[in-house]
Amino acid sequence: MRLLIFLGLIYFCYRILKSWMLPSASTSKKFAGKAAGEIDDVMIKDPVCEVYFPQRDGVHLKTDGQDLYFCSPECRDTFIDMRLKK
Repeated sequence: MRLLIFLGLIYFCYRILKSWMLPSASTSKKFAGKAAGEIDDVMIKDPVCEVYFPQRDGVHLKTDGQDLYFCSPECRDTFIDMRLKK
């Protein structure tokens, strides 16, 4: 019984020392050069055709102090035409 307690104590000390010595090795797994849980890009919805796409791939339009992103130049032009008809 004493041997099991002694071995448990040694293992516990080993885990504590390991977490102090190697904090970067704890649960920071990488996939494709990025840390797990790191967001690559934000998915946004096109206001015209209502398709979701990555923001970095979108066509940007700033109107009335608001940033809008579209999935294509055609959707952007359709939005502009709709605004002009109002």
